[in-house]
Amino acid sequence: MKYRYLLFLIFLLPKAVLVGQNTDPLDEIFDIGTIQSLMIQKDGELIHEEYRYGMDPKQPVNIKSASKSVLSLLVGIAIEEGFLEGTGQTIGDFFDDYFDKNPDPVKEAITIGDLLTMRSGLETTSFRNYGRWVLSPNWVNFALSMPLTDEPGGDMLYSTGSSHLLSVILTKATGMSTRAFAIRYLFEPMGIEAGGWDRDPQGFYMGGNNMALSPEALLKIGTLVMNVGIHEGKEIVSKEWIMESVDVYTRSRFNPYNYGYMWWRKPVGKYQLFFAWGNGGQYILIFPELDTVVSVTSDLGRSNGSRRYQDLFFKFVEETLVPYIESAGKV
Repeated sequence: MKYRYLLFLIFLLPKAVLVGQNTDPLDEIFDIGTIQSLMIQKDGELIHEEYRYGMDPKQPVNIKSASKSVLSLLVGIAIEEGFLEGTGQTIGDFFDDYFDKNPDPVKEAITIGDLLTMRSGLETTSFRNYGRWVLSPNWVNFALSMPLTDEPGGDMLYSTGSSHLLSVILTKATGMSTRAFAIRYLFEPMGIEAGGWDRDPQGFYMGGNNMALSPEALLKIGTLVMNVGIHEGKEIVSKEWIMESVDVYTRSRFNPYNYGYMWWRKPVGKYQLFFAWGNGGQYILIFPELDTVVSVTSDLGRSNGSRRYQDLFFKFVEETLVPYIESAGKV
């Protein structure tokens, strides 16, 4: 009888009491959404790592729209290598098969830069239109056939169709699949192993969604950006492209974040945060002023994809994560 009573008390006691009030404040992140991994690197050293639900640092997970930030790096490499002319090159150069049948000088004048900054002017294929888009027999034609809701270069309208067009452009310009290009010019030189990656009905790798990378890989990519394109003394992406990518060109109408070339940016306290973000809670966080990179992944199998965790997540970043980073290494 006493044994049952003690068990009853244990279940009623708050967690903090059970562990003697010595809980790690960073553990709070695992109460937000369905976060399963946290890796923190400061001054080139891993200062914290924790995993839940069977996760480990080398296990690839679907990083959702954080893929867009990786795709941005690939576009920069393709420009540097001479496969693409630059951000001013127009999409009419790559989709003759569509525009020959559907001529539209405004759409044909959309630039690579417009796609990178989500300012193509085309109606979004995300949100309310995402299901129809991915179930369509031709993702490229569906995206290009969307009506213009603004002039190219106007306001930002987030659309995975825009980033997918970039993936197709990469394939056509380089003569190799986006995955093969990524492996040759980005992943392999950095010791990154790519996981799964969805393709469209025509076989083009999905631009900006459903790419699988490990928490460790995300940390490496974040470090590459913080080091302005340098990995272990070798330039992988040009410094100029990194600087252009994290500049501010527009701002989301749905979130209080600024947008560059598929990299997000916002102030966190007195610091500037640059970040890649995938729905469900996939992040690369870069604090250049703190020489810190953080990777966060979440379990999509346990998530409903809700974005309501964002406020809680960035509250944790500002009130708990940043103070931890600031104090790291201090005696």
